[in-house]
Amino acid sequence: MRPEILNPLFAEITALKGVGPALAKPLEKLRLSRAVDVAFHLPSGWIDRLPRDELDMADAGRTIAILLTPTEYRSGHSRSAPTRVHAADKHGNIVSLVFFGGNSGWARKQLPIGETRWVSGRLDLYGQELQIVHPEVLPPDEAGGQAEREAIYPLSEGITSKRIAQLAAQAIERAPVLPEWIEPGLKARHDWPDWRDALARIHTDPADAKARERLSYDEVFANQLALLLVRGEARAKRGRPLTGDGRLCDLLKLPYSPTGAQSRTIAEIEGDMAQTRPMLRLLQGDVGSGKTLVALMALLVAVEGGAQGALLAPTEILARQHYDTLSRQLAGTGVEVAILTGRDKGRVREATLMGVASGAIHILIGTHAIFQAGVDYRDLGLVVVDEQHRFGVAQRMMLQAKAKVPPHLLVMTATPIPRTLTLAQYGEMDVSRLDEMPPGREPIETRVVSEERLDEVVDGLARHLSDKGQAYWVCPLVEESEKSDLAAAEYRAETLRVRFGDRVGVIHGRMKGPEKDAVMARFASGEIGVLVATTVIEVGVDVPNARLIVIEHADRFGLAQLHQLRGRVGRGGGKSICLLLRGNHLSETSRARLALMRESNDGFRIAEEDLRLRGAGELLGTRQSGEAQFRLADAEALTALLQSANDDARLLIDRDGGLQGERGQAARLALYLFERDAAVGLLRAG
Repeated sequence: MRPEILNPLFAEITALKGVGPALAKPLEKLRLSRAVDVAFHLPSGWIDRLPRDELDMADAGRTIAILLTPTEYRSGHSRSAPTRVHAADKHGNIVSLVFFGGNSGWARKQLPIGETRWVSGRLDLYGQELQIVHPEVLPPDEAGGQAEREAIYPLSEGITSKRIAQLAAQAIERAPVLPEWIEPGLKARHDWPDWRDALARIHTDPADAKARERLSYDEVFANQLALLLVRGEARAKRGRPLTGDGRLCDLLKLPYSPTGAQSRTIAEIEGDMAQTRPMLRLLQGDVGSGKTLVALMALLVAVEGGAQGALLAPTEILARQHYDTLSRQLAGTGVEVAILTGRDKGRVREATLMGVASGAIHILIGTHAIFQAGVDYRDLGLVVVDEQHRFGVAQRMMLQAKAKVPPHLLVMTATPIPRTLTLAQYGEMDVSRLDEMPPGREPIETRVVSEERLDEVVDGLARHLSDKGQAYWVCPLVEESEKSDLAAAEYRAETLRVRFGDRVGVIHGRMKGPEKDAVMARFASGEIGVLVATTVIEVGVDVPNARLIVIEHADRFGLAQLHQLRGRVGRGGGKSICLLLRGNHLSETSRARLALMRESNDGFRIAEEDLRLRGAGELLGTRQSGEAQFRLADAEALTALLQSANDDARLLIDRDGGLQGERGQAARLALYLFERDAAVGLLRAG
């Protein structure tokens, strides 16, 4: 339960003065629903107002603040024309104050002829005339409250930086003075302010590096402490050691030898499972690196050791693909594999439940249905979670709760994660990396093509389809809106249907799970030749003939996302191509990103570069219960502060009595303040 001292800060946003339903909507778009959210919505930049006594062309391009006296109004000949107010400084120099959008009446009211006003805004040259577009206007006696440095915040339509600054000031008033959780010597070496002072300072002066660094450190420290506590709790549990004798693995008779990375990872997993403490391991592997084989070997160790295994997949179609793959590989071994999804009903479901309860089914594969009420395992020893980021904490814990003693846990992701973020997000887990591709897996040829050559791309798509190939066509999220996401995909699908008819299918985020599964199944069967999609293409679904992917507006995607999408093709072997369609006016950064995609198929290298360019918040993906999110610490701060925070958290646990000591009591407040409190018991299932 959250300590009472923090409750005022965690009040609903409507507790702040002036926030009603109308203002709550744009705030909600920014994910600002509580006072603490506003307090932690830090400025992204600032404007320095230069106080001036006289207008000077040398200040063009700068934001100035100056006393001016309006001398003349000039309105346009149409309602859409701007209103111009000519105003003079005390030396008689003239500037044109420009207002668009039919603001003539407002401009005249704010700037009466002959009455001096304090005016601030960006001074620009329009021909040979000085002008300020939409300046701020205040009476001279109110100008003293205008800061020379103004914070600029990330915004949504319907709210201004000034309004957010006012709300932030109210939120900070609710913030209590808290005891110090940072080790005193570390704080002194960095010359950091107290956390509340840092919060107030950063909103007043966004350029305050020490204040920003202190807040970033606090968030990273709370995260690392939570991870260490979870790891310690998991390591303290007594599980069941499972060792295999190799008899089932030998019966597989694989047509290929595991890669060195696979062999190394399998050995690490076998070593973990032989211990009395439950395994807690993250398996990272690029698309096509062979994670499924590693998972199979781990499941067989559990079965050889007399236990059952469960494999949790995020979607029904992926669960059925795993079931088909494992059933084929385990044929003739005597290992019974079953599948359980929401689709299974009646006698089929009852037979599966009886087999799981009796132990006749050794490996159960499925969606969230495999941990629901009524699913009882005889002896669950290993849980494998595929695409772990798709599941919340509660779901993973419910599956683990099906075991008599804490089971071993292996979570897998096809999203390469930079080393910095691996420690920040999965610091309680041991980590294995499949950094080697199986032989025969050809690199995907990546080409960057101008969007002006769209007709040529469609012609190439036609040739590909005539050669019995299939293709993905990915449309980007144009705005922060599901509607525009949907519209982009629907529009492209319609234009392609003109040429290819019913061979074009579409999938998007607003479709329900069964609908998406049905479309993906038609694509996998070859009924659909071109699948137009937003970024919801299911990870891991194999369509062997899909050897071409076209990604529109590729410069709008992050590198890791482009790499993830690119991995949808080439899963059936042979030559595969990824076409990145680019706009004509790219920044230097966008050019560099697309060039890296063209020259590299190394997901881990791409992920490191994506972290540098985009920051941790975007790279970690969507918010989920218990997943690490960083609102205050950017990628640079994470890299700089992570090791210190990790060391400080270890010092707190090992030397300073953990959460029971004096510093630990303060650190407990930090866990609640930065919302890592759930992590103490629930951050991750294990």
